[in-house]
Amino acid sequence: MGNPNAPIKMEVFDDYECPACDELYEETLKPMIDSYVAEGKVYLIHRDFPLPGHMYSRRAARWVNAAARIGKFEAVERALFDNQMAWSEYGTENPKGVMEPFVKAALTPSEFQRAQRLMRGCEVNTQEEIKGCALDSDIQHDIALGELIPVARTPTFVITYRGEPYPPIVGAMSWPLLRQFFDQLLSQK
Repeated sequence: MGNPNAPIKMEVFDDYECPACDELYEETLKPMIDSYVAEGKVYLIHRDFPLPGHMYSRRAARWVNAAARIGKFEAVERALFDNQMAWSEYGTENPKGVMEPFVKAALTPSEFQRAQRLMRGCEVNTQEEIKGCALDSDIQHDIALGELIPVARTPTFVITYRGEPYPPIVGAMSWPLLRQFFDQLLSQK
């Protein structure tokens, strides 16, 4: 999201079922997207890193990747994080793992049909790759990138300022604290 030529690049490895990832998204990334990403200060890159212990995280990543292929990444990402407690294993709703109503609400009917077509062969709740799920190649690519860092927990994010990467940060961080760090970077010449 944002301008690829922004001075700050933030690459986030997350899992849609991870409570700390939801906290990072809701408390930090949303306000950052609305301000620093929109203003061209930060280029935000999302990387899928579904953890093996989260039963529905790969399926959620597939829905978001299907949405990305039709130009609706942000809407579906927002819908899944905003409703994480309703569909995830941590939620109180039954049945768990049902995220289609939230995806459908984030898209027009024709967009939802297009995303559904992309999801054919991807409906199984598993962390394992499924033959026939074209969306898994993008997810596996992100996982491979994360393993190089190495990502051990989510969320993990890497900040690069004018080509210089900083050490990975693990866990949620408040927007005021992250904004202060970004402002310090941006004040450098």
